[in-house]
Amino acid sequence: MASLEDLIPTVNKLQDVMYDAGIDTLDLPILAVVGSQSSGKSSILETLVGKDFLPRGTGIVTRRPLVLQLNNISPDSPLIYEYQEHLAIEDAEGNGEREMTLEDHLRRNNRNYQPPTYEEWGEFLHLPGRRFYDFKQIRQEIANETARIAGKDKGISKVPINLKIFSPRVLNLTLVDLPGITKVPIGEQPHDIEKQIKNLLLEYIATPSCIILAVSPANVDLVNSESLKLAREVDPHGKRTIGVITKLDLMDSGTNALDILSGKLYPLKLGFVGVVNRSQQDIQSNKTVEEALDNEQEYFNRHPVYRTISNRCGTRYLAKLLNQILMSHIRDKLPDIKARLNTLIGQSEQELVSLGETGVITSENRAGLVLQLMNKFATNFISSIDGTSSAISTKELCGGARIYYIYNDIFGNSLRSISPTANLTVMDIRTAIRNSTGPRPSLFVPELAFDLLVKPQIKLLLDPSQRCVELVYEELMKICHNCGTTELARYPKLHSMLIEVVSELLRERLGPTRSYVESLIDIHRSYINTNHPNFLSATEAMADIIETRKRNGELLTKQKIHQKKEFLQKEILKERNPEGMHEVNAESPKIESDSTAESESDEDVNHADMKHSKDSFLKYFFGKEQPSEEPQLHRGTHSRGRLQYGTQSNIDGQTTLDMKNLQINRNGAEQNSSDDSDDNREPQLTEREELECELIRRLIVSYFDIIRQMIEDQIPKAVMCLLVNYSKETVQNRLVTKLYKESMFEELLMEDQTLAQERNKCIQILATYRKASNIISGTL
Repeated sequence: MASLEDLIPTVNKLQDVMYDAGIDTLDLPILAVVGSQSSGKSSILETLVGKDFLPRGTGIVTRRPLVLQLNNISPDSPLIYEYQEHLAIEDAEGNGEREMTLEDHLRRNNRNYQPPTYEEWGEFLHLPGRRFYDFKQIRQEIANETARIAGKDKGISKVPINLKIFSPRVLNLTLVDLPGITKVPIGEQPHDIEKQIKNLLLEYIATPSCIILAVSPANVDLVNSESLKLAREVDPHGKRTIGVITKLDLMDSGTNALDILSGKLYPLKLGFVGVVNRSQQDIQSNKTVEEALDNEQEYFNRHPVYRTISNRCGTRYLAKLLNQILMSHIRDKLPDIKARLNTLIGQSEQELVSLGETGVITSENRAGLVLQLMNKFATNFISSIDGTSSAISTKELCGGARIYYIYNDIFGNSLRSISPTANLTVMDIRTAIRNSTGPRPSLFVPELAFDLLVKPQIKLLLDPSQRCVELVYEELMKICHNCGTTELARYPKLHSMLIEVVSELLRERLGPTRSYVESLIDIHRSYINTNHPNFLSATEAMADIIETRKRNGELLTKQKIHQKKEFLQKEILKERNPEGMHEVNAESPKIESDSTAESESDEDVNHADMKHSKDSFLKYFFGKEQPSEEPQLHRGTHSRGRLQYGTQSNIDGQTTLDMKNLQINRNGAEQNSSDDSDDNREPQLTEREELECELIRRLIVSYFDIIRQMIEDQIPKAVMCLLVNYSKETVQNRLVTKLYKESMFEELLMEDQTLAQERNKCIQILATYRKASNIISGTL
């Protein structure tokens, strides 16, 4: 366990290590100086150091955070002479690249020149190896570095300047001088300068590891202190805030800040400290800091109010207090920092493993590496299809589950959405029936008409089937592109070639699969098996049609009787009461008689309908018309241009056909050329034609359903056999055949430069974390 005095240097070393690596992931314990412009922040820091080294002026002078490390060294520290030996070696080698100083010229041009032994100097982390013994040069370098990053205008930057001060007259401290709080933009300052500065300050003081040094001038009311307001936002209970009251000597006569310094007015756990800054006149008269410190102590000792607490006032006391608070704070935070480092080391090691090892790939292990990566790719491809992959998504269907969804949901729904006769009109069916009979009348419904009509309907199943193949192909391509591993990410050329080979295999299998699916549809269209056990028989279909027509006829008859009944009731009412006045009771006898008539009419209709159904059934099977009451071809052969086939209509022993007034259209229907008003009307169907069309339609629906069920079962099986399973079984052999060639190994194992840079960066970060962990381990 190291002493408390070593804690601050330990944190300083951690800061140096993190700065060199460009890492800002550790919230190291720091002291952040916060205050408004001209509140005396710079004077406090210069008094703590004992030198004038900070830029001064009007407006915003501190435009970048200044991380100030104060390192106490003994007068005989070897660090004092170390630099002189370095310069001597540099002169002997003659390869110095730093800027020449006056001391360098004197030392090189005068052999008898003996450089003085300086006990105090400063070093900037952005200028490693260079010491500034002249603190005026430190001031100039701070100004130059600020202008380099933040510009020459009044803008600010959050990039810090790291400055180390080595002196036997300072206590070990680490402070961060932050830009002064401002309210109103002045001159070239940005319009949102207040917001920029506040955000920058919050980045530092909001972390729990930061001790806030809130500086407030005594000549301003404490309730208006901007530093205390900002500190209260992040530290409402005042547990990590130290109040510093400056310019106590400038308060109005008769007033004092004793209540504030005693913590009665604004309590803070770490308390308040009062200081007296050097005046501008002291600075211009080149009064030393040491003299200013003596004058400050004398002021508190002689003051009638402050002398009671003089031992707790002044810059010397503030330096000791800050040293103790910072050491105690570091001691409390080091275990947390150690735990944080262990976590970061573990995360960095995992990231390094994911980026791949850095072992040199020799010609001996190239072949094994390529084969190993091929096998992993092929295994991932197969396991993604089988659903055994360890990287299965929980957000969406993928792989084999997606293929199953295509078969059962997308493909199945698309087949079920097809209507077997949606694109067939009654006239299409009648035309097919007529065309299949030729010039002869038919006794039965021609079977050829059914074949002609059902084959195009079966072809409707082709497009959904081909779409099913395409969707499965697309899913396999997606699986192929998602089969990459962390090892393959190192070799983008090999990864892309693996994808290309598998994609080529899938493209090769797409054509045969589509052809086979098309042949399945052609097979079902080539032979219409009406002997299928599930196919609807013509007898059953016709019986159902007749029963349906019978029910529809009865319903229509009842509607007509009801209308006639209403009409008779109205006529009776008119006869009884010509003037429109009537009584309901007078109508009752007539209504009852009408009901009796209705019953009798129903019986007559049922009898007539049964006779009609019987005749229709006979006409369907024997193709024979019953004698009509009219001696014409169903309203005449020329009626609406219709030619009735399969019948005989003899008028005076002759069939009258006026060929001059008839034109036979492509549907076989006769149209009267002299009747222009009927050109756009569809010819009416005879009773026989209606029965035939309905029968054909029902048979088509029945047979189409049979084929649809078979296609819904056969297409997924075909796709699995010809595309999915074939790809699974041959993918590994195809990869080896195409890519396992010694001439291609060097090209395939060409590493991605971006990934290599990330891995090198990860290695450096891991080394930094381990180094920081070792530093802390030597302290704990």
